Amino acid sequence: MTIKDKVVVITGASSGIGKATTEVLAKAGAKVVIGARRKDRLAELAGEFPAGQVLYQVTDVTDRQSVQNLVDLAKSKFGRVDVLYNNAGLMPISQLAELKVAEWDRMIDVNIKGVLYGIAAVLPTMIQQKQGHIITTDSVAGHIVHPGTAVYAGTKYAIQAIMDGLRQEQIANHIKTTMISPGAVDTELYSTISDDATRAQVQKDEKENGLSPIDVANAVAYAIDQPDKVAINEVLLRPRSQER
Repeated sequence: MTIKDKVVVITGASSGIGKATTEVLAKAGAKVVIGARRKDRLAELAGEFPAGQVLYQVTDVTDRQSVQNLVDLAKSKFGRVDVLYNNAGLMPISQLAELKVAEWDRMIDVNIKGVLYGIAAVLPTMIQQKQGHIITTDSVAGHIVHPGTAVYAGTKYAIQAIMDGLRQEQIANHIKTTMISPGAVDTELYSTISDDATRAQVQKDEKENGLSPIDVANAVAYAIDQPDKVAINEVLLRPRSQER
C-alpha cells in the first residue's frame, strides 16, 4: 500500500496541520480517523468527504483513555491501524522567570504525555500486525532553543528521544517512525501564547512569513508514501526566509 486505503489516525485534527493533513490524505484515498476537542470542526471536516471515509471522535490527548478510544474507533471500523499521527500540541512560550508553571504543566501533558498516550494506544496493535507507522509533530525547536522557548523546546527535544528510542526498539516489528519538524507555520498554535504583545507579534510574523499547514501536510504524506523498506525518520522544513 501507498497512501490509498491506509488507515490513519490523527490527533489535533480540528485545525492547522492536522486539518490540512486529513484533507491531503483523504484526497489520496486514505481512511482517516480524526480526533480533537472541538466536535463542530471535526464534523465539518469529516463532512467534506464521502460518508465513512473520515470518522471523528472528540479526543483529549491528556486523557489516556480518550486517546485509546480514538484508536479503538479506527480498529472497530476498519480492522487495523496503519499510521498514527500524533499532531496535537501547545506552544505558550514565555521566559522562565515569568514562572508560568501552569503553562509548563500543560505543555508537558499535551506535547509529551499526549504523544506517549498515542504510542501506547497503537503499539500493541502494530506489533501484532508486524507493521505500522508512528508520526509525531516535533519542531525546529527540537533542535534549537531561543529565549522564551525553554520549556516548549524541552518538550520537543523529549520527542526526539522518545521517537528515536521507539524506532530502535521496533525495527524487528517493521514499525516506522517519523518526526515532522517544521519551522514557523501559520496556524492557531500561537493562540496559546498568553502574553498579548508576544502573541500578536508572533502571529504577525507567521502570517507574513510562515509555511502554510498544507506545506507540512505534504511532508507527512511524503513520509507515508514510501516503499515498505524506506523509513523517513525526520523531515525538517522551514520557510526559505527563516534563519534559525
